[in-house]
Amino acid sequence: MSTLESPIITVFEHQRLTVNDFVYATDFAWLVAQEFAVFSIKRQRGQWQLKVGHYIGLIILPSSMTLEILPKAIAGTQNYSQSQTKSISQRDDISLTRQWVQQMLTDLTSGFSNNNGKLPHTRNLGQLSPDLEPLPKQTPPLSQWLVEKFVQLLASYQPSSHYQTQIRNQSMLQGKLLLKEQLRRNHHQPHKFISEVSTLSKDMLSNRFIKSALLLIKPLLEPLLPTPLVSKSLLAWRQVSALSHHELRQLTPLYLAARRQLSTQPLSRQQLQSAQQLVDVAYWLLQGQQASVSVGNGLNTQAPLASVAPLRLCLLINMNQAFEQWASQRITELFNQRDENSEPLYRTLCQPRDIWLRDDTGQTCLSVQPDLLVYYLDAEPAPAKNNVVSHVIDIKWKHLSQAAAISASDAYQLTSYAQAYQAEQVWLIYPVTGSTRQPVMLKPVEKNHYDNQNNQYAGLWLMPFNVLTGKLNRGLSIERENKDSNGTKVVILK
Repeated sequence: MSTLESPIITVFEHQRLTVNDFVYATDFAWLVAQEFAVFSIKRQRGQWQLKVGHYIGLIILPSSMTLEILPKAIAGTQNYSQSQTKSISQRDDISLTRQWVQQMLTDLTSGFSNNNGKLPHTRNLGQLSPDLEPLPKQTPPLSQWLVEKFVQLLASYQPSSHYQTQIRNQSMLQGKLLLKEQLRRNHHQPHKFISEVSTLSKDMLSNRFIKSALLLIKPLLEPLLPTPLVSKSLLAWRQVSALSHHELRQLTPLYLAARRQLSTQPLSRQQLQSAQQLVDVAYWLLQGQQASVSVGNGLNTQAPLASVAPLRLCLLINMNQAFEQWASQRITELFNQRDENSEPLYRTLCQPRDIWLRDDTGQTCLSVQPDLLVYYLDAEPAPAKNNVVSHVIDIKWKHLSQAAAISASDAYQLTSYAQAYQAEQVWLIYPVTGSTRQPVMLKPVEKNHYDNQNNQYAGLWLMPFNVLTGKLNRGLSIERENKDSNGTKVVILK
């Protein structure tokens, strides 16, 4: 998937890699030595193999080439090697995959406030601006897309300054004289003064986070973006120092401190939002580097980032988690659709944990936690109706060639949800790459429906989620139909 003219090596989730898949054998040897959790190492037929796990992302290799990992579902199961030439259709598949993956990541990051703080790879990644430019027809690699989004955010924020207090012992009096310290330390050198000085500095902790991330992606900046734009982005940050080797090992507490420090600064609302976005993205990028920061001897804890072993950008995203959150977000939007003057029809909860089984003493034996739970809402004050579960939804990043391909464990899980929540419908969401596949209802042999305590019908549905459109392949009717004299209502599929 690479040539000497291309700086990108494209591979796919679950693909097996050998040294022959790399332009430089040293890159493959380096990957083996790193023992990243994303790869499993195996020796077969006299050569080492790396099998990609359920992750997507990118890694900058020692040769400065970028290893791009894309999802398997859209790319198919082909095993490409360096000696093979990519056909036009293969190039189209790769471009299409990049496009929907970038759309997924944009949706997830821009929907941070509605996503309960849960995002792929980390809980602390901030939102990218929803006003960013739309994806181009010729979709760039993930590395270029990431750099472009980061530079767009960087262009909307200039590093702010704040006053830092320093204690100085010098031959001139500047600032506030510390009499107690002066008498204790300078009684033998009266020509010096210990004073407290406040100086204006850009070395805020938040700025240092952003500068460290900027240095991390710098290898990707220069070959991909016009030089003037890169220079302009970097120029304003020259006076800011990066996080030290020691500080990178304490990333999370420093990140929280940086967020608190930002909230106390006299910034406009727009400046504060831009700064918080950049700090969150910087933290997200730097998190992947913590494992590569060696412990060292601890003597030079203030050494700058560049003086230690160089860090390499390594952004790996759990695909199971990313797809689950993306589909949850899109389906939640579907159930929240309503007219301007109408009340919401549903209430959705993401990953609620509920007790399912207890023993005769009341001790909890087993809990359930579906990906998405949908309740009915009624305009009339009827709390009992508001507690009626409309849908229980489970989301899986797995390929289902047909309904018969469903695993026994998934079928048992759907049935358990139907029983636990007395739900009208239970859905299993799975990914597809076209509009051909349609919803399929699973029916027990003995009867065509499941009767719960409210005499409602519980349907077990396999629901295809089209990753190219970010939607279910078959829309829902938001209408409700009265099914009995008690006014019980159900949502029907068009």
